[in-house]
Amino acid sequence: MINYVKSEHYRLLRKKGLYFTSLACFLLIAAAAFLLYYFGETEPNFPYSTSKFFYSNVISGGAFIIIVGFIFNFALTGKDMSLIKQSVSFGISRNVIFWSKLILTFSYFLLTCVVGIVFMIVLGENLLNSDHQSVSNYLIACANMAPLVLSGFFLTHTLKMMKVGDVYVIILLLFIYGFSSNLLRLLFRPFTGLSELYKYAPSTMLNDNLMNFIENDIVQFDYKFLVAGIVISLLALLLGANRFSNQNID
Repeated sequence: MINYVKSEHYRLLRKKGLYFTSLACFLLIAAAAFLLYYFGETEPNFPYSTSKFFYSNVISGGAFIIIVGFIFNFALTGKDMSLIKQSVSFGISRNVIFWSKLILTFSYFLLTCVVGIVFMIVLGENLLNSDHQSVSNYLIACANMAPLVLSGFFLTHTLKMMKVGDVYVIILLLFIYGFSSNLLRLLFRPFTGLSELYKYAPSTMLNDNLMNFIENDIVQFDYKFLVAGIVISLLALLLGANRFSNQNID
């Protein structure tokens, strides 16, 4: 197992797309901060040169962050999937393959997210107008959305290991984490006992988190985000590991 993890890690480090994606994310963060700073300095009545507005771009971008996670996951579940048959023939178990690819790509994705959060705080607190609650509210809002974002990463891994096409994976992710609340509200509106079910859709919860961050002076940690993220993650990973261990490898 250790040798396989090392070989996958070496392969991951040679993926240029991983570095380009990370760099692009950091450049977008920096560009947004400096644009807000520039307009705040040149336009007397510009209302958006605040750290709170700057941070809200991340809190509102849950679906976008999940798509970035898809790119990270793709590093070892894209063309590299053609090497799985060879690995199995050398005696590497399918469980080792499934979890090794997940752990490696997830580690780099998580590291990038943490660095991005710190980078935003440094820029937001030094370039933009800030209040004493902006950083703590931002961190709590990030903590709320993190379980859902991570569940999206785990769901992506499962779908990719099950050989679901990239387009279908992206469509499903955008639906679940971007538009699912609208469909659930429409479907269950006629049913009294289920009419409020849409409130527990990931897209609704992400939007509620954004509204709480924007409208409230103090943001509170909500355990329902954690529960929803854990449920989706466990279902995705257990299903994925079981299906991958039994599927044909061409």
